[in-house]
Amino acid sequence: MANLLLFITGSFFKLCSFSLLILFLISCSSFPSTEAYDPLDPNGNITIKWDIMSWTSDGYVAVVTIYNFQQYRHIQAPGWKLGWTWAKKEVIWSMMGGETTEQGDCSRFKGNIPHCCNKHPTVVDLLPGTPYNQQIANCCKGGVLNSWAQDPATAASSFQLSVGQSGTTNKTVRVPVNFTLKAPGPGYTCGPAKIVKPSRFVTPDGRRETQAMMTWNVTCTYSQFLAQEAPSCCVSFSSFYNDTIVPCSKCACGCQNTSQPGSCVESKASHIAPVASSYTPLVRCTSHMCPVRVHWHIKLNYKEYWRVKITITNFNYNMNYTQWNLVVQHPNFDNLTQSFSFNYKSITPYTAINDTAMLWGVKFYNDMLLEAGPLGNVQSELLFRKDKATFTFEEGWAFPRRIYFNGDNCVMPPPNVYPGLPNACSHQLTSALGLLVTLLAAMALLFGHA
Repeated sequence: MANLLLFITGSFFKLCSFSLLILFLISCSSFPSTEAYDPLDPNGNITIKWDIMSWTSDGYVAVVTIYNFQQYRHIQAPGWKLGWTWAKKEVIWSMMGGETTEQGDCSRFKGNIPHCCNKHPTVVDLLPGTPYNQQIANCCKGGVLNSWAQDPATAASSFQLSVGQSGTTNKTVRVPVNFTLKAPGPGYTCGPAKIVKPSRFVTPDGRRETQAMMTWNVTCTYSQFLAQEAPSCCVSFSSFYNDTIVPCSKCACGCQNTSQPGSCVESKASHIAPVASSYTPLVRCTSHMCPVRVHWHIKLNYKEYWRVKITITNFNYNMNYTQWNLVVQHPNFDNLTQSFSFNYKSITPYTAINDTAMLWGVKFYNDMLLEAGPLGNVQSELLFRKDKATFTFEEGWAFPRRIYFNGDNCVMPPPNVYPGLPNACSHQLTSALGLLVTLLAAMALLFGHA
């Protein structure tokens, strides 16, 4: 009877454990994805603001502004592409500061032909040099948006559109749906449009305030996992106190495909020149296969300071990185004394902790990281003041915790291969062996003369 009771009790507990495991897995699968969350920029996003400025006979005139509120992630050439789906049968009669990539089927119209009749329009920015009568404020930068920390003045882009067949009041207008943002490829996920309080505008003389007829916002967040299948950068280490150079991890961004010639090249001269509009990476053949490598070298040690040299190398023959930036996390950034040839700004997502720095090039000096080749690198040195309570060269403390290049997390070497301090025991053993050899040699010489 006792054995039967033990069997039933054991079976019951096994069944309960299995049931709890199933419930846990189901609950985990229902959790929202956190891939778009960036711990170093927890509030970073791109916000699209759609302001209806005036009504027309069959619709409205609106100004759409794209704000890049991300601290260090920018949009580089060939620029952003903004898409959506109309809720009704709207058309775009005309545009300024931007244009749609396709006109669509406008065959039902006679005489005045709309700019776009597509149910799913995609808008791009106009290029620099556009005639003034086609421009509005904050337009015509080729879709390039700077990051908010780097230059807020160039972190917004606008265009104007005249929409028809849409309704002419706040009650008859319907907000578009299914917004998409490519910058220039995938990576951003946009939420639904939300109607908010109408935007307010102050006249240049500051004496009058006007407001939009209606406003809605769309928020888009970035995920590196959606943007690319493989990482785009890696990190290597070295130090003055150890001869070991820790390279980027093998296959950090992919492995060489020996069965597919052309997956990488030894030099640009060995490859047919790419089309000017191609932004597909064409990387130099390396063990890590990353388009960009960031090298952190511990250069010098002073009594109260220590010095680091950072070198960013471009292995991509198809890309000049304009307005590049680097984000580095290290506990000694709360005592950074000087950055010699990079701009520096402290990023404090959590105000109590100052351990993250944003670095970028000096304008007209090194703000462009040129394509792979002899000139395809930028470098600077950082001088830190030592904090006696925390500073040490032991256990890899002097190396960064993480590094981002252009907003993408770079692959770090495994901690067990970091350059270590010379082992004092091994030096003592070497000294003892040297002394023993010297004594033996002296004794041999003494007995030989005897």
